[in-house]
Amino acid sequence: MTSTLPRTVTRREWLATGPFTLALSGGFFGFFAHTGLLAALEEADLRPARVVGVSAGALAGGVWASGLPPAALEDALVTLRRAEFWDPGLPLGGLLKGARFSAKLLDVLRPTGVTRVEETRVPFTPVVHDVLRRRPVALERGAIDLAIRASCCVPLLFRPVRMDARLLVDGGVSDRPGLSALRPGERVLLHHLTPHERRALDRPPVAPPGVEALVLTVPDLPLVTPFALDRGREALALARAHARQWLASSAG
Repeated sequence: MTSTLPRTVTRREWLATGPFTLALSGGFFGFFAHTGLLAALEEADLRPARVVGVSAGALAGGVWASGLPPAALEDALVTLRRAEFWDPGLPLGGLLKGARFSAKLLDVLRPTGVTRVEETRVPFTPVVHDVLRRRPVALERGAIDLAIRASCCVPLLFRPVRMDARLLVDGGVSDRPGLSALRPGERVLLHHLTPHERRALDRPPVAPPGVEALVLTVPDLPLVTPFALDRGREALALARAHARQWLASSAG
């Protein structure tokens, strides 16, 4: 999933030559690393024309596409506490009810004034998994808090989300990179989060026909979990530093 570029062209220069889509993959609590990349893109004066997000990528990408700057998103994340989203209840499809997650998400989104997917300042496409149809779905409309929550709905951890008579869970179940939302002719920067449990076996995703893309993978990111949120600040800083170097380096 790479683009054949002249050796003298940097990745930043290639991205700057025209509109590009930013695809943010799924990855457990990987929204810290995604925010680090968004900060590096802002520093490089690179603004995606569209954002595709899966799970953690839907959270970071959706909030940014709504108009919240990376610095404000970083502030919201590094101060995040487990109690703000941890609301266990009777096992009805998942450990957590998700009400606190939605409340926190709405609080973060409030300054943007955006309440629906189709209202974002930069076009945003969250990817979810349709449980009944057993396939990924790229959402184009709907309440943004529900869409992001559905895309982040890790099976057994969060309860499935109902939207438009569909039962939805984490988009990473069937499309971790978000490839189903990419369109022929698009130029894409895909931030691929490598699963910690199978780093050695992980392979970069392969782009759909007609899509020209660059893949960024940040090595050795710390594992952030609900019980190790303090590692998020480190993950964000590492991703930002690595992305800066990656953008400045030759694509050839």
